[in-house]
Amino acid sequence: MTMQTQRRSDFGLGRVGIWSFDLDMQPMARAQETAIELEELGYRCVWVPEAVGREPFASCAMLLSATKHLTMATGIASMHARSAMTMAAGWKTLAERFGDRFLLGIGASHQHLAEKVHQSKYVKPFSAMVEYLDAMDSALFFAAPPVTAPRRVLAALGPKMLKLSAQRGLGAHPYFVPVEHTVGAREILGADALLAPEIAVVFDTNAETARATARKHMLTYNRLPNYANNLLRLGYSQSDIAGPDKLPSDKMVDAIVAWGTLETVVERINAHIDAGANHVSVQVLSNKDGELPIAQWRELATALKSFN
Repeated sequence: MTMQTQRRSDFGLGRVGIWSFDLDMQPMARAQETAIELEELGYRCVWVPEAVGREPFASCAMLLSATKHLTMATGIASMHARSAMTMAAGWKTLAERFGDRFLLGIGASHQHLAEKVHQSKYVKPFSAMVEYLDAMDSALFFAAPPVTAPRRVLAALGPKMLKLSAQRGLGAHPYFVPVEHTVGAREILGADALLAPEIAVVFDTNAETARATARKHMLTYNRLPNYANNLLRLGYSQSDIAGPDKLPSDKMVDAIVAWGTLETVVERINAHIDAGANHVSVQVLSNKDGELPIAQWRELATALKSFN
């Protein structure tokens, strides 16, 4: 462990948190019970997405209300799902009640979601994000304000968005990235910004079945231009990202998804931390869609003191 890693703040999120689609698939009462257990297991942050599931501000409010110390983060709330004024109002409303326990992650999302789901025009993500943040920061809010400044991060992959995330927020929440992206992101962000990458993991020591689970997950993302272009910038080939069969290569699978024993998963998470991450959000994959990976979350919790 380097001295730099020893001194790096976790921004109150803990070194390792949970990233989960599966909470959306549970009745809210069950999701709240799960959030309570995750808090009791020692996790300090849970990330929830926005796609075609629950509205993330409402979901975070209910999960925050059920817990005492847990931070809820959006990974990410789409700028195409609501106006900048509505985004700012939701952000400030939760921050007024829960303070630093709510972390807003904002992103440009993807063209198909913006246009087909949200009926929004998808334009160049960087310039659109700058305009959106400007509108958020100038939005009217005639309500009780947060006592402390609310916190936000940006979904960021490329250099321009990474720089913007440090300039206009706490930092960046990269998704679907290998360790080498974390190395470069830290260099771009500088020493003080938050870098909180997501990592997908499979608790399976059989290479064939573990990679099959990983590929099923990756097929959602490897065809999307922002993720594919990011991997190309990092030196992966088009055939690595999606070969003739449209499947990622073993090399690509192993770079994006950590699979194997608990020790192997911990080693990969620590690789991100040593590369510059303040906090790593862990998405546990399984073949049972919508079923909470409680056993794996409990297993990972036994290693929370093992992270650098």
